[in-house]
Amino acid sequence: MDSTTIIAAASIITSGLAIGIGSIGPGIGEGLAVASALTALAQQPDSASVITRTLFVGLAMIESVAIYSFVVSMILLFANPFWNHALKAAGVH
Repeated sequence: MDSTTIIAAASIITSGLAIGIGSIGPGIGEGLAVASALTALAQQPDSASVITRTLFVGLAMIESVAIYSFVVSMILLFANPFWNHALKAAGVH
């Protein structure tokens, strides 16, 4: 295998790992946040608007971690900074 093939394979594998591992934490965090919010709503139904608003802000913050891992994955696939170096070393450019 030449160096460009190795870099392509490493980029694809790393991209898959980034999105896979990067979505496990937010998934668990969102589940725990919703479970806690439902428990709080069951105990304090009068403060439902405050709990719901705080829940949605927290879910947005948790989801941003998954979005960041998605962005890193897309950078590895489509804007890989190592491609230019690998192509130059291979004599293509």
